[in-house]
Amino acid sequence: MTQLTSQLAAFAAGPVTTTASARLVTSLSALDWFAVGQAGQDEPVSKIVRDMVFVEQGAGQAHLFGGGAAPGRSAALANGTISHALDYDDTHFAHIGHPSVAVFPAVLAMAEMRDLPLVEVLEAALVGMEVSIRVGLWLGRGHYQTGFHQTATAGAFGAAVAVGRLVGFQADGMGQVLGLVATRAAGLKAQFGTMGKPYNAGLAASAGVEVVQLVQRGFQANADALEGSFGFGATHHGEGNLEEALDGLGNEWLFEAVSHKFHACCHGLHAALEAARTLDIAEPEIAEITVRTHPRWMSVCNQPTPTTGLGAKFSYRTVLAMHALGHDTARLDSYSDAVCADPRLIALRGRINVEADESLTETQAHLSILRRDGSRSEATHDLQAPLPLATREERVRTKAAKLIGGALTDEVWSLLRTGGRAADLAERLA
Repeated sequence: MTQLTSQLAAFAAGPVTTTASARLVTSLSALDWFAVGQAGQDEPVSKIVRDMVFVEQGAGQAHLFGGGAAPGRSAALANGTISHALDYDDTHFAHIGHPSVAVFPAVLAMAEMRDLPLVEVLEAALVGMEVSIRVGLWLGRGHYQTGFHQTATAGAFGAAVAVGRLVGFQADGMGQVLGLVATRAAGLKAQFGTMGKPYNAGLAASAGVEVVQLVQRGFQANADALEGSFGFGATHHGEGNLEEALDGLGNEWLFEAVSHKFHACCHGLHAALEAARTLDIAEPEIAEITVRTHPRWMSVCNQPTPTTGLGAKFSYRTVLAMHALGHDTARLDSYSDAVCADPRLIALRGRINVEADESLTETQAHLSILRRDGSRSEATHDLQAPLPLATREERVRTKAAKLIGGALTDEVWSLLRTGGRAADLAERLA
């Protein structure tokens, strides 16, 4: 095996020392994944994929969001797609993708099939999401900028080793898994804005289950197909950032820096909304708002005058006006055509300016508020700034409660923190 594959395989198969903070963040991401999956189960793409799975009438090995059960591989496909349908799941900026929606559906399906305890699910998920981040770093921004969706590509490698860990693969077996999933990992940014984007997450989760099941049966693949000649990196515009990918592997959990979404809109808007939370913003007092952001977001989430709830999710001016008018930007139902047509919002939106600022990173935004009395206040927020664990827990649990209700949130959180079987969690997907 090549250096990257051998070290990732050894890490994924071997004993790991987890920290209390890594375990807590993993549990929070599991709750977040569960909540956004539950909330997204009735989206059109969710119904289409779930219906396809049911028509195949396979063995009911693993539960699905929205009810019913299917073969493990199909359950991972459906649950991965459904949990990314709202695009409200966690993001890792080094990974340039969403680690949870590729890994959790795969490990939960396999763990339910094997009747494993949740503690093993969470450890395998943490290892898998760490591997997906490391592969994402190795592939680099060039891979993403060329047009590959790293939630699907790097995510497939994470899903595969996480499932491989659950079935007890040693390093050689993990090498086979990494080599085989290299020929299955796929997903394009061309699908952004369509049902194809959440489907990419489902593909990654499904591939993770599939390749492990094949290797279990004696399937032989090229273990160098990730890093070798004509391998995944070479053919998918990977930068080959080996030192960056392996730095601290086994000692440092990069996954701890995952960013949870606390607003039900494009992640490019979140830094501005977080900055707004630190300022006293109320519509009657505002003369003008200026938001400065990285130039990348100007073409992604700067719709000036959207008329639909979906368009509002990609508009600095609209979400900041919503915040100032008291709309809860964490709630899905806050984004509606009616809100966009509100004369008060339209008037305030006209007093909000959006400017590109190359001095800011992609995770930063700067807000300047001019009040009618002439006073001015300013705030800058960086999504990569460390969030105290207690604050993170409170905000993730609050978000989940808004999506699925407080009772179910508390029930799932108790399961994740105190133990139980994978089936206990899976049965609550319906």
